[in-house]
Amino acid sequence: MSDYSVARRRMVEKYIEGTVRDPRVLEVMRSVPRHLFVDEALAAQAYGDAALPIGARQTISQPLTVAVMTEALALTGDEKVLEIGTGSGYQTAVLARLAERVYSIERIVDLARKARKVLDQLACRNANLRIDDGTIGWSEEAPFDAIIVTAGAPSVPQEYLDQLAPSGRLVIPVGDRDGQRLQRITRKLDGRFFEEDLGSFRFVPLIGSHGWQEG
Repeated sequence: MSDYSVARRRMVEKYIEGTVRDPRVLEVMRSVPRHLFVDEALAAQAYGDAALPIGARQTISQPLTVAVMTEALALTGDEKVLEIGTGSGYQTAVLARLAERVYSIERIVDLARKARKVLDQLACRNANLRIDDGTIGWSEEAPFDAIIVTAGAPSVPQEYLDQLAPSGRLVIPVGDRDGQRLQRITRKLDGRFFEEDLGSFRFVPLIGSHGWQEG
């Protein structure tokens, strides 16, 4: 067992177990090599419970946040998932091991290219990446069984609700630039939406035509 395998196991034991209980999520968190998604100089810090810079004023979310958001999607393995904000690609890799197909949108070209390289290295062939404004979603591939937004939005874009399948789950942080409440929104079979509050978090801002303006 490599040192990083030990570090991943300890990361889950120390920071994630007890808060997250889904055994599939816990197993994936033990297996996805987070150190590959950060600069080599930060590899030794990859298995602490901290967000780390990935360039372009963006971050890789702390492992507990990734695990909490992933568990909230309630994935069983046959879903089509939309991810808004590929970033480093770490959350994408986690989703790719838990769902049938992942569609991920990143607005920053360099981040998308780096993420694609690592995802290919890990043989995440069911992960599709697109460089675009994530706030408009991916209508050509809708509806989605689950949508996860990895940046803080000022409000819930209508596009996400429109692209959510019946019984689908949307997990999105909503608030101001300094802090957000994580929401899970479920689309009922009758078309209505049910909202749940999953607690306080802090993300980088969701930039785009239906999010914050850059600057």
